[in-house]
Amino acid sequence: MSLNAYQKVSERAESPSSTEYRLFAQVTRSLMDAKNAGDEAFSALAEAIDWNRRVWAAMALDCAQEDNGLPDALRAGIISLSLFIGRHSSVAVRNSEEVDVLVDLNKTIMQGLADQQRFAAQNTEQPISQAV
Repeated sequence: MSLNAYQKVSERAESPSSTEYRLFAQVTRSLMDAKNAGDEAFSALAEAIDWNRRVWAAMALDCAQEDNGLPDALRAGIISLSLFIGRHSSVAVRNSEEVDVLVDLNKTIMQGLADQQRFAAQNTEQPISQAV
């Protein structure tokens, strides 16, 4: 019961970019763990790569919606990255060294999301003298 209550509060308190960051952190950790497990964990690697591909496909689908509020250039960039991730996922399944490309892209996106969160936090904070 308390876990459900915590999740509901977390969902309400978390910004969309925080949720995206957390998702990317989870899928990226999964990719890294599966790659480091070695050849004996091929199914774990394939599952992690597929999960990453599905995350990117969902983002592309969201960006393709007319009511998506992101700028057109950013939406196009995300869709293009999603297409690349889809193609490169096939390569990474055959050669685990190629997983690093997927991890690096995810980390770059995570850095952008973290920067966005810091920027938003800085712009919502007002000095006390201005707030009164």
